[in-house]
Amino acid sequence: MNKKKKIRSYRKRDYQAFIYIAPWLIGLIVLQLYPFISSLYYSFTEYQITSKPIWNGIQNYVTLFTADKEFLTSLWVTIKFSLMTVPGKLILALAIAVFLNRNLKGINLIRTLYYIPSLFGGSIAIAMLWKVMFMDNGVVNAMLGAIGIKGISWLGDPKVALITICSLEIWQFGSSMVMFLAALKQVPSSLYEAASIDGAGKIKKFIYITLPQITPIIFFNMIMQTINALQTYTSASVITNGGPMKATYVMGLKMYKEGFSYFKMGYASAISWVMFALILVVTLLLFRSSSSWVFYEDEGEF
Repeated sequence: MNKKKKIRSYRKRDYQAFIYIAPWLIGLIVLQLYPFISSLYYSFTEYQITSKPIWNGIQNYVTLFTADKEFLTSLWVTIKFSLMTVPGKLILALAIAVFLNRNLKGINLIRTLYYIPSLFGGSIAIAMLWKVMFMDNGVVNAMLGAIGIKGISWLGDPKVALITICSLEIWQFGSSMVMFLAALKQVPSSLYEAASIDGAGKIKKFIYITLPQITPIIFFNMIMQTINALQTYTSASVITNGGPMKATYVMGLKMYKEGFSYFKMGYASAISWVMFALILVVTLLLFRSSSSWVFYEDEGEF
């Protein structure tokens, strides 16, 4: 009897636990797993919102890479965007973190001010503000004109527009900066003291002590920022709408237009899976390369 009572008690607790996790489980299935699996199916169909999906095999993928020049342009633009924003953001975030890793008066307030852009940078409102700032008659050109420099068509010149979009992404360095700052505080001071005794200067200390010690955080930030960059959409959509001459036409914007402007949901799903495959390949390559440059203290090697 005691055994049966224990079994009933365990079952009751199991049911209670299931009730507690049910909201999360339902959200996972309905909002993540179902869209994930259904989009894979739709990517192999000709599917519009107004009609039922019709199976067409790999035709969407064949069209993407053989007949859709617009998609190939968006793929190249996305790669260029990532190559500019990820290193730029990491370098700026690390530089600011090194600067803030000091015991200065009011340093906590300064750190907060540097972090604020990352809270608002991804919003549509900030993208609109960026657009107003870099218009031909915007704030930036007005400031340049005040010092005698001719204004630039930041959003109208295909050679400059992508750089302008990238600058907004780089400006959102706050989250990476906070992690770098935390990593810098974990570097043992004894290493710097030993290097000082050996006559090492600040630059050598940074190269041979600081950088190796924080490589796990550099790697983590690189992975996260690369994933974010390859999925970018808001800035290109709000500021330039992919122009001029498709210079800022990223894959996220291409996918949105195919799905919600032209209602080609099957085709848009195929683009999303190409994006997923690209992110997966790049992430795996970064993990593969990490063994040669990321230092983990418990391993004792680079």
